[in-house]
Amino acid sequence: MIPIFLAQLAKERRNPLLIILFIVASVGATVFFTDGTKAPTTIAIFSEGENAQTIEEKWEPLLNEQGDIRFVITDSETAREDVQQGRSDLAVKLLEHDYQLITSSNLPTIQYMDQHVRKVFEKEAFIEAATSNSNDPTALRIEMEEKLDSPVLKMDVTSINGNELSSYNMGTQLMFAFTLLVAMFIIGFRVNNVLKDKVYGLWDRMILSPVSKTGMYTGYISYAFFIGFVQTFIVLLVFKYILNYDLGNRLDLLVVIIAFFTFSMVSVATLLTGLLRKPEHFYAIYPSVIPMIPLVSGAYMMPGTITNPILTFVGDLFPLSHAMDAILDVVMYDATWQDIIQPLVLMALIGVIAMGIGINLVERRS
Repeated sequence: MIPIFLAQLAKERRNPLLIILFIVASVGATVFFTDGTKAPTTIAIFSEGENAQTIEEKWEPLLNEQGDIRFVITDSETAREDVQQGRSDLAVKLLEHDYQLITSSNLPTIQYMDQHVRKVFEKEAFIEAATSNSNDPTALRIEMEEKLDSPVLKMDVTSINGNELSSYNMGTQLMFAFTLLVAMFIIGFRVNNVLKDKVYGLWDRMILSPVSKTGMYTGYISYAFFIGFVQTFIVLLVFKYILNYDLGNRLDLLVVIIAFFTFSMVSVATLLTGLLRKPEHFYAIYPSVIPMIPLVSGAYMMPGTITNPILTFVGDLFPLSHAMDAILDVVMYDATWQDIIQPLVLMALIGVIAMGIGINLVERRS
């Protein structure tokens, strides 16, 4: 085992460029794609009919009065076309006393937007109803707005332990998603060394040496685990101590989750290696399959976005979905060991089954 491990490590030392590129890719993709998550959400609003301009001028300042959502008056044709073409998830058609949502999807974020708009319309309807019979509607409106902005009773929402509820950070989720995606690539390419060395005849020469076949497999697999784990851990340290990302207070739990994920992903790569005959086939198929796993697992989307049972089942067959569940629970909800036992067990189960089948297939093709 150790000679095989050291031989693979020597190859890496002679040409470390690939590992460096993967580390840079993990950090660069996260910074590039999550930078936009900090910008305010922009929603197109429009009205149609004779009083369209008046209605737009009335509701635009009211909608933008509170919250981090920015409502922009847009031409009706442009707003509808943006939704139809997928450039925008939502547009709002304004009526005099009501509104309509123009959308082509049912994302959880749309419900949040609907709640914000409904709250504004209900508040305005309440004020208009109260001031309709007043002798001085302007003064009454000002007084009611002050009362509504400073209510007598306020409700504070806290967690069970009394702390403030943590807001969901989509940038942190994307950071882990891209980091694990890059780790899956580097793990697969290193596991493929088994197939490459077998095809090139290196295994035939090693079998004549004192190294046992079990030691040969263990050397390749342990090195793939080592390089995938170290690369992922280095990236997380960069995000935590250099880029100042909030990774929670339990780095030890994150290390354990990464270890289970790495083992499970090494096993999945071994299974795919056993299904193929040449390393060239692996290089053609593996990079095409791996990018689809985060999509099916929902790693790039808000929780609850994927509700299709078939997609959910397929996503649960891969360790990424379980790793993301455990990581986000630790980082955002301060989960403990008991809370992450289930995803750890599922990743270990996937790893054991895939490793057993993968090595069996590799041996049958020998």
